Amino acid sequence: MAPEGIETERVVGDAGASVDPALRIDDLVKRYPTGTEALRCVSLEIQAGEFFGLLGPNGAGKSTLIHCATGLAQPTSGSIRIFGNDAVDHYEAARLAVGLAPQELNLDWFLTVHETLDYHGGYFGMRRRERRERAAELLEAFSLTDKRDERIRTLSGGMKRRLVLARALMHRPRLLILDEPTAGVDVELRLELWHYVQRINAEGTTVLLTTHYLEEAEQLCDRIAFINEGQIVATGTSGDLAAEFGVSSLEDAYLELVGRKELSRAHVGVDAP
Repeated sequence: MAPEGIETERVVGDAGASVDPALRIDDLVKRYPTGTEALRCVSLEIQAGEFFGLLGPNGAGKSTLIHCATGLAQPTSGSIRIFGNDAVDHYEAARLAVGLAPQELNLDWFLTVHETLDYHGGYFGMRRRERRERAAELLEAFSLTDKRDERIRTLSGGMKRRLVLARALMHRPRLLILDEPTAGVDVELRLELWHYVQRINAEGTTVLLTTHYLEEAEQLCDRIAFINEGQIVATGTSGDLAAEFGVSSLEDAYLELVGRKELSRAHVGVDAP
């Protein structure tokens, strides 16, 4: 992968001017017709330019929160604003600012790699020449140029994962949301993806990451929020969270969160008979 030369849009406010948060969620509730409350008065703020992690066990509400923020699910109540734009009732401007790389590989198996990027750019209003140039740029960056005219169904799992991320970046979003982006990929690809994402974050793109790889979150994220049973229970740096839970690492803080502190590495070899 060769990410050098990729352009991203960096928005810099005037000196002293207030800048809207990349994502602001206030008192968000999502209740399903069955009565299940997936999100319970969630409030969260991510600043422009941050690399922010959202961690929690399966079923904690991570994907529901992302779906509400990107228009894939309708909140029961509460507000979501993306760079100051209402993402619930007037979502058009908010949606243009977001690129989503979902956990599931939701690709059209019968399109080619290039068609996938081209159609996505068209959906977001990019002109033909701009789409062609941007697609070529991303194909090169994600080592997909040789696969340009291949159908999605012929790609390996790793190549599909690269394409999902390239598609999310096609329209130059100001906020990139990554939902378990390295689930099931090999170590080499995981490291390549993170080098690229770190680069675009350094160039100004805000990143929201969900992952079960705690070492990724610890190394990459400026701040992290723990979500459990539909509620944000703690927010801060890795060190802040460790201190709040009275432990020495983010991993141990997470184990405290999910009630499995007996799995701490600090106990390995100590508790053995």
